[in-house]
Amino acid sequence: MAHRGDVRDRDRRAAGAHRQDRADGASLRAVADVMTHTVVAVGRQATFKDVAENMHEWRVSGMPVVEADGRVIGVVTEADLLAKEEYRDGVPNLNEPRERMERLLKSGALTAGEMMSTPAISVHQDARVTEAARIMAWKGVKRLPVVDGAGRLVGIVSRSDLLKVFLRSDEEIAEEIRQEVLGLLPDAAPTLRVQVDEGLATVRGTLDDRSLVPVAARLIRSVEGVVDVDFDLD
Repeated sequence: MAHRGDVRDRDRRAAGAHRQDRADGASLRAVADVMTHTVVAVGRQATFKDVAENMHEWRVSGMPVVEADGRVIGVVTEADLLAKEEYRDGVPNLNEPRERMERLLKSGALTAGEMMSTPAISVHQDARVTEAARIMAWKGVKRLPVVDGAGRLVGIVSRSDLLKVFLRSDEEIAEEIRQEVLGLLPDAAPTLRVQVDEGLATVRGTLDDRSLVPVAARLIRSVEGVVDVDFDLD
C-alpha cells in the first residue's frame, strides 16, 4: 500500500528552523529551504500495480521506498517498471552487459522492494543547495529524497527546486555579497562596491592585494543566485 508522505508537524518545524534567518530576506541556503514537503512514497511490499497507479495519479516518475518508521531504503522509478515490458518478448544472452542483466532481474519483480534501486541516493535536509546539485549531476538523477539525521524521509528535492535560488532579487544577492564575502576582506571592504544585474555580480573599487581577486571570485560564485562575477578595479 502506498504511503502519502506529507511531512508531519515535527518535520515542518525542523525544516522551518532553516528558514528563520530568511525573515529579513537572507539567502536560501539549505535543501530544506527549497524542497517539496509533500512526498509520495511506497513501502517495500507495495505491489507493481500499486507503484504504477501512484506514479500515474501523482504524475511523478519516481518515488522513495520507505520502511514503516519512515527511513528511506531505496527508490523506484518508471524505468524500473518498464523493465517488465522490455523483456516481455525475450531475454538477453549471458554476454550482455551487467546493467542489462540487472534489468532482466527487475523484469520479474512483483514488489517495490524487488524493483527499487538501493541504497537510495539521498541528501540531508541541512545540506547546501549546491551539494544537492552536485549529487544530482554526478549520479545523473533528476530528484533526491531528503532525509533527517535518522534517515527518515522529510521531503523531496528536484532540479526545478534547486533553480529557485536564481529567483532571488539582485539586491538580495548583492547584500549577501557585501556582508558575507566583502566583509571577510576588512582592509579592502570599504573601498569596494558591488552591483548585481540579472544575477551578474560586478565588483568595483580599489584592491591593493590583487591575489585576493580569485579568492573573492570563488566566494561570490558560491552565493546562491549568482550567475557569474566580474571585477572592474582601479
